Amino acid sequence: MPRFSVIVPAYKVQAYLPECLDSVLSQSYPDLELIAVDDRSPDACGTIIDEYAARDARVRPVHLPENQGLGAARNAGMEQARGDYLLFLDSDDTLTPDALRAIADRIKETGEPDVLVYDYARTFWTGRAERNKVAFQLTEQGPAPFRLEDRPGLLRVLMVAWNKAYRREFVTEHHFAFPSGYYEDTPWTYPVLMTAGSLATLDRVCVHYRQRRQGSILGTTSRSHFDIFEQYDRVFAFIEERPELARWRPVLFRRMIDHFSTVFTRRERLPRGTRAEFLRRARAHYRRYRAAGTPVPPPLSAPLERGYPLRTRLRHGLVHYGLHRTYRALQLARSGGRRTVKAGVKSVRGLRSALLQLHYRVQLRLPLRADRAVFAAYWNRGHGCNPGALEAAFRSHAPHIRTSWIARPEHQHTVPPGPRRLRPGTFGYWTALARSKYLVNNVNFDRRLKKRPGQVFVQTQHGTPLKHMGLDLQEHPAAGADMDFEELLRGVDKWDYLLSANRHTTLTWERVYPGGYTTLEYGYPRNDVFQQATSADVTRIRESLGVPEGTVALLYAPTHRDYRRTQRPALDLDRIVRRLGPRFVILARAHYWHGGPLAAGSRVIDVSDHPSVESLCLASDALVTDYSSIMFDYANLDRPIVVHTEDWDAYRAARGTYFDLRSAPPGAVARSEDELIDIFASGHWRGSRSAQLRAAFRERFCRYDDGRAAERVVRHVVLGEPAGLPGFIPLDERHPVPSAASGLAHSPLATVPQPSGHLPVTEGR
Repeated sequence: MPRFSVIVPAYKVQAYLPECLDSVLSQSYPDLELIAVDDRSPDACGTIIDEYAARDARVRPVHLPENQGLGAARNAGMEQARGDYLLFLDSDDTLTPDALRAIADRIKETGEPDVLVYDYARTFWTGRAERNKVAFQLTEQGPAPFRLEDRPGLLRVLMVAWNKAYRREFVTEHHFAFPSGYYEDTPWTYPVLMTAGSLATLDRVCVHYRQRRQGSILGTTSRSHFDIFEQYDRVFAFIEERPELARWRPVLFRRMIDHFSTVFTRRERLPRGTRAEFLRRARAHYRRYRAAGTPVPPPLSAPLERGYPLRTRLRHGLVHYGLHRTYRALQLARSGGRRTVKAGVKSVRGLRSALLQLHYRVQLRLPLRADRAVFAAYWNRGHGCNPGALEAAFRSHAPHIRTSWIARPEHQHTVPPGPRRLRPGTFGYWTALARSKYLVNNVNFDRRLKKRPGQVFVQTQHGTPLKHMGLDLQEHPAAGADMDFEELLRGVDKWDYLLSANRHTTLTWERVYPGGYTTLEYGYPRNDVFQQATSADVTRIRESLGVPEGTVALLYAPTHRDYRRTQRPALDLDRIVRRLGPRFVILARAHYWHGGPLAAGSRVIDVSDHPSVESLCLASDALVTDYSSIMFDYANLDRPIVVHTEDWDAYRAARGTYFDLRSAPPGAVARSEDELIDIFASGHWRGSRSAQLRAAFRERFCRYDDGRAAERVVRHVVLGEPAGLPGFIPLDERHPVPSAASGLAHSPLATVPQPSGHLPVTEGR
């Protein structure tokens, strides 16, 4: 029998669940069982739980037949529990290191109490942690165990289930269970604390309570917040059935009123038009449960009296006197003041900017155009990437939608025939942003965009993340020093859909870009062409680039280095092609932040300004990169990939990475330029080991890139056909277009003779 049963209900938390489960299984006190309850979650929670169960025998998966809510999921976990003590942990929270050992030691020290109360800290997306403000109530000074009447201040600690350990026999003996609905912790924690024959405290932070920006129940606007009234009905019914607990009625009454006023004053909780109704029901409960002899707080105009601080009097007055209109008037006054300040700031802007914004505000009042879609990519650099593939798919699968593309003047030539061309900062640009129903981008639009009701923002992103992104950059000042994280998240709040090519991407995006969007795990549209192109397309592209017939074309595409002040080339490309001989050419593609060609020579072709990186992939026979996300896309072609990792330690320290590329690469790994040359000279670049590594990499990251990603997105988002989407084609049934050199496997291109003796001086670095 394990010492602890840790119960973790899971519903729509796939981005946070692995961290939660890891925090339990990595505890230094291993005598536990982890009961993970899949509350019929529509995302990957159930699969994640099963994967953990397959790896660790302490994990006991429970899959509910239908979604039942947090309370029922916890009850289902309790039915399976065998431990001496029960602990509840929400699936987006984590246990702190060594928490279970500290809890076990304190339980033993205090004689196996019915309930042990421990501390927590709120953790914010900024990385800031804030300890419970009433932690002083958990002091371990004084006798222990004790009863609630000895330390009534414990009722000031957050009334939740997950900051306590419960002796399982005590819970079973009293038939404690969680009710359905919101605020299910209320009729659990109060009865448990009042009934417990022995209590103890642990003055230590054992739980990190994640403050999610969106997605948490308490941050959801819903009539379900009215459940709080029934939950307090249950608490007072429990007291009425047990006369010995009547002394707690005045305390619980004050806690109830505080709780009601908290819900009422949090504007994000109650739907519009329900606040007066909520206050009426709160007043009814005030009259129903106010214990005889419990004084009503004095009027606000009366002098402050001991025991009734101003905050308490305001809260009780709000409920008792029904000050809904007064409260609303104060809110409107504050809002009007903010609008006046904003108007004053705008008045100092330039005339043209003011006219454009006036035009934009006028357009915002006009009806949306349901047949319009506006696209952009890479901060208006030109037509391409996922938005480019989606724009073409809109015209193919939803021809009734008229598309527009935003590009700066120097990139207008990249926009193909079909979409209307727009320039940023023009009247047409602001009209399109204001009135187009569909907004598609792989970054955010202008921060002044006001997303209207009815508009649909599809955020495509532009790659599978190897390097840290979003909120994770807070820990990497070299990469994120200039990033406005507040503005970043305001942009995230405008997204309706976020595209993902694999589960790794899904779990990463939902954590580093927390928001209320829907993730579409359909593959990346920009990779569709790899399954659709023909050998004739490959030949045509190579000819346009000037790739000599019969040569092996290596696409070299490095990424940006955040830790470098200047982006110098990491490889001497001229030296490499000299060493490899005349049958190799290099297509050199600089990162779009690089600002210049990587090299120039007779067999080094600069393709940095080419508008389509997908075309460059098709033209090449192998990819050479470092840490660029292009490797995830290129793997869909099932062509050789060689990774150059000479500065891996510096890059990882400065930027951070989500996995060790050297231990799970898509092909051969070169730790120096000479190793890179040797990989091609020896033929390892296209050997059996490289093929095995590439197959494992494709299995992990390329499952959904089967050539129909763009179609799936259009059918789901525009045509409203999420149930009739084409199924995914298995990897072994896909036939991406072969490279031009694929038929040369038995030619001298397979290996290149290595030069004997020392390198001449002209070959030195």
